[in-house]
Amino acid sequence: MAKQLTADDARQSLTGHVEAKGVEIYLKYGPTLGWADLPRLLADRAYVRYPCEIVFDAAGLLPGEFAHPEPNGVQPEDGFTMRVHPIYQSQPDQVPALVLYQLVALNYGGFASSGDAETFGAAALGLTRDEYYDRLCALVDQLGGGEPALEAPDDGGCTCGGGGCG
Repeated sequence: MAKQLTADDARQSLTGHVEAKGVEIYLKYGPTLGWADLPRLLADRAYVRYPCEIVFDAAGLLPGEFAHPEPNGVQPEDGFTMRVHPIYQSQPDQVPALVLYQLVALNYGGFASSGDAETFGAAALGLTRDEYYDRLCALVDQLGGGEPALEAPDDGGCTCGGGGCG
């Protein structure tokens, strides 16, 4: 008799999958994934499921939010606009860290957790999850004056991009 899969099994499977995809990005795009590499990554359907373009525009961002993917239409295939806070436009080599975190939401929707986003971004940049978390939090701190930091999720993940780091 086959074992019944649980929600925890699915969560662990997704976490393993996003980590493996992050490692693949690291191996393909190198340890110095920067601004110049980002368009190639966003066009690579092996890692970004739907068309995506980056704009530096705070329209629609919540206070303290660094970026988020906004659908261009009703269907995911219509693509997304990754809105990145304009404060980061003068720091282009920091933008990949912000975008990688949000790509998990674009690729996997609401099932993905902040922990999955951290795992993916850290693996893609060749960092530990703690190093990546610290980097994101330092970037979010630049926004200042946003909402108070949200309570950290049960998985200890970062709530960066949604009101600060918890």
